[in-house]
Amino acid sequence: QVQLQESGGGSVQAGRSLTLSCAVDGNPVSTYYMGWFRQAPGKEREGVATIYRASGRAYYADSVKGRFAISQDNSKTFLYLQMNSLKPEDTAMYYCAASTIMIIEPLSAPKYNYWGQGTQVTVSS
Repeated sequence: QVQLQESGGGSVQAGRSLTLSCAVDGNPVSTYYMGWFRQAPGKEREGVATIYRASGRAYYADSVKGRFAISQDNSKTFLYLQMNSLKPEDTAMYYCAASTIMIIEPLSAPKYNYWGQGTQVTVSS
């Protein structure tokens, strides 16, 4: 069992930065992949950034490459998403997710079996 709790969302103006955090409780060593996903009203949940826990290899959606950075702490009990140069189209509910199985599509939401409650990010122009 893995419990995830996001924090750090908020409302900012375009061009500013935010850092999201995800606290991982339970059995963090059992997770192969962790990541950040987002869902805007009326849209499907999409992968933003994910990380393979063992190596730290990161995967990014094309829409956030060069602006967002995913990271984890050495104890693997926290996951972060540094978001820079935010745009209005980044507005969404952001979710932290974990997968306890090996997956071949790291940015695919259905492959993740643990989810946090989400934190809202609103970017105004």
